[in-house]
Amino acid sequence: MPVLIVIPARYESTRYPGKPLVMLTGATGEVKSLIRRSWDAAMSVDGVDRVVVATDDDRIADAARSFGAEVVMTSTTCANGTERCAEALDNLGGDYDIIVNLQGDAPLTPAWFISDLVAGLRANPQADVATPVLRTEGQMLNALLQDRHEGRVGGTTAVFGADHNALYFSKEVIPFTAGSYGAQDETPVFHHVGVYAYRPDALRAYAGWPSGTLERLEGLEQLRFLERGVPMLCVEVAARGRAFWELNNPEDVPRIERMLRDMGQS
Repeated sequence: MPVLIVIPARYESTRYPGKPLVMLTGATGEVKSLIRRSWDAAMSVDGVDRVVVATDDDRIADAARSFGAEVVMTSTTCANGTERCAEALDNLGGDYDIIVNLQGDAPLTPAWFISDLVAGLRANPQADVATPVLRTEGQMLNALLQDRHEGRVGGTTAVFGADHNALYFSKEVIPFTAGSYGAQDETPVFHHVGVYAYRPDALRAYAGWPSGTLERLEGLEQLRFLERGVPMLCVEVAARGRAFWELNNPEDVPRIERMLRDMGQS
């Protein structure tokens, strides 16, 4: 049951142009690009048969090849990472059971997030798409709320039903809670981790659908599945003491570098 990880990366980001090539300093002072750190995260996952960077930009392709990554060139018309993964799959060929989309802005993604995600999809044969969710503690919830209060579009939150199928994803902080939480207190809010696992037929079908209203409003590619009535399994993952944050805005760079230092990650 071969597993392919695709790291979709584009240069022309609306919020942060050139983001994959942003340099991040680790705990030892070593400086690596965001795309390199995302590649390292993917390569640390056990049980994966192939890892590729999918991009439409020669600058990203050259940077990726410089540290030994396999690169698949894709078109400039891909609207999001899922479409880019679908095109990469078609370009590569091969008989993959599961394709993982590890978006190139999540260098802090622990290997077990992806392993648990793949295991969750395999354990639920009725599911065609899955994504990880992480229960927030008070400190993370407050960071999400602060981003929204200051007008930044930061992390995404998820709500799901008793069957763990997603009900909705939003860049607003949902569900609303009037509770007050200490830094280490568990909260009822789940941070969506920007990783997806697809079965090949579901990924190819996605690429043939036009974007939906909610997808365009929220700027969240996964909503295309929900708008088409395709269930998305939410797999809860555990932080195990590791910090997690995505690089969405320039203001996230010092936050991620601080987390790298705190974790002792080079």
